[in-house]
Amino acid sequence: MPVARAFRWSNLASLAASAALVLGGCMQTATPVAMVQPRPDLDAMAYGQPYNAPRPVVVANNGGGAIAALSNSFTASPAPMPVGYAAPMAVPVRNGASYHLDAGDKLRVVVYGQEGLTNSYAIDAGGSITMPLIGAVPARGRTTAGLAGEIAARLRNGYIREPSVAVEIETYRPFFILGEVLAPGQYPYVPNMTVESAVAIAGGFSPRAKRDMVTVTHTENGGAMRAVVPLGTPLAPGDTVFVGERWF
Repeated sequence: MPVARAFRWSNLASLAASAALVLGGCMQTATPVAMVQPRPDLDAMAYGQPYNAPRPVVVANNGGGAIAALSNSFTASPAPMPVGYAAPMAVPVRNGASYHLDAGDKLRVVVYGQEGLTNSYAIDAGGSITMPLIGAVPARGRTTAGLAGEIAARLRNGYIREPSVAVEIETYRPFFILGEVLAPGQYPYVPNMTVESAVAIAGGFSPRAKRDMVTVTHTENGGAMRAVVPLGTPLAPGDTVFVGERWF
């Protein structure tokens, strides 16, 4: 009997200890698990700052115009410019209707039904052309359409009832090239010229020429703009190209 009682009390103590362990484990609070999102930014990984990805800029593209040009410029970003290099001049196409006339341009003026007025006229140093009946007509700074309208207005004032006038460019004013080329001087302008073609017209570079960059001076409406540009830069009538000398 004493042995059986001792065995019973031993079993009861074991069961109580097991229950206490189970209840103690159940009452412990589970530790929360933090979900860490991957950060693609190395600075965020190093300094612990939250990564906020920039929102993409959406540009509406209707297939043309300034929006398309802006979109294309961001799509094909140019390489960084070297130190000491000036950005090329933004020279628009000046050979069309937006071209501004100046001294040296030669024009073909057609007054329909008036053979005595239809002729070729050169813009003189004062910026005007001289026509029969109406005399000097200012042309500098005008477009061909603007000049045609001015001529028609003057003819309408006591000469022709309903004049019809058209003006087109017969010959552009020349360009100038100076410096380290074989034949510097003044040359006739050819539409869609570049600095490289101007150098070729002037006989090419001299042995001492700096061949990667040149200086172009553009004058329009009384103001001048000068920039160091690469050889593929377009030229406009009246521009002056200067090819410098290399130092080594």
